[in-house]
Amino acid sequence: MAAESGTLDGPRWGPRAGDGAAPPRQLVVLLHGVGADGHDLIDLAPRWSQAAPEAAFVAPHAPFPYEGAPFGRQWFGIEDRTPARMEAGVRHAARILGRFLEAELARHGLPASAPLVLMGFSQGAMTALFAGLRRSPPPAAILAYSGALLAPDSLGAELAGRPPVLLVHGEADETVPVAASRAAERALRAAGVPVEAHYAPRLGHGIDEAGLSLGALFLQRALAMTAG
Repeated sequence: MAAESGTLDGPRWGPRAGDGAAPPRQLVVLLHGVGADGHDLIDLAPRWSQAAPEAAFVAPHAPFPYEGAPFGRQWFGIEDRTPARMEAGVRHAARILGRFLEAELARHGLPASAPLVLMGFSQGAMTALFAGLRRSPPPAAILAYSGALLAPDSLGAELAGRPPVLLVHGEADETVPVAASRAAERALRAAGVPVEAHYAPRLGHGIDEAGLSLGALFLQRALAMTAG
């Protein structure tokens, strides 16, 4: 695998409340897909901040250069897609992400128990699900777009909490087949994790307006629960 970057970093936005002058009360972390970088998702922040005006948003660049092109980043290698190698890769990515989450919360003066939301697309969704379900304290919510639940057999023994999860996937996705999210939904329900799922007809590997609106509503509800 290509060399890991030293420390995760990426574009930041918000909070909307007070035009960024007031300190945030929540943190929303956006994890991009393979071959992209943090700039790919940070544009969600102005829109979703209407649902989470007290949240700071950050979209870290994944730790490794993308192996398939001279540009872009990846959370783990995908040349060998055997379950064992994918699990090893996402475990490493989760450790790196965990260190970043603690540092980013501290950056904003927030405790480790502060409301934290993980959102990911594609490989970022795989990383968000794996890391978020094993994080203690658990995140306030996980939003996984066009992803998959890696290492489902270990989830029962390693589950650290049951945060609400939103799964969104295009039924015409040829990059990560929709069957991956359907399997994730079954596994999460079996583990007692509250799940909402939306499968978009005719949508390929991407996020449409309906998915963005569902994400904003889910984010708003999850953070309202933490405030309550």
